[in-house]
Amino acid sequence: QVQLGESGGGLVQAGGSLRLSCAASGRTFSMYAMGWFRQAPGKEREFVAAISYNGRSTYYSDSVKGRFTISRDNAKNTGYLQMNSLKPEDTAVYYCAAHYTLRLRTPPDPYDYWGQGTQVTVSS
Repeated sequence: QVQLGESGGGLVQAGGSLRLSCAASGRTFSMYAMGWFRQAPGKEREFVAAISYNGRSTYYSDSVKGRFTISRDNAKNTGYLQMNSLKPEDTAVYYCAAHYTLRLRTPPDPYDYWGQGTQVTVSS
């Protein structure tokens, strides 16, 4: 089992950058695939990015491809989402998720473990 906690959200102007972190508990974090999701007010939660257990494989939604970068540091039990060229439509609560698998976890496959979320607001 793993517990997740996000940090790094905040208010930023359009065109700016933020880096979200996802701290995980548990000794076997390196055996979990990770993902980032977001949910804007009044909208369903949507997939943002995924990374395999060893960081060698990544996958992005079309809406963030080329602007966001997912990464992880297993030695620190932490995952990251670097967000550049932010747009007002990126405003949402961002969640990290984990699933016990050695494969990349992409939609529609579900994740078992979720953080509480961190708010990202992009002003125009």
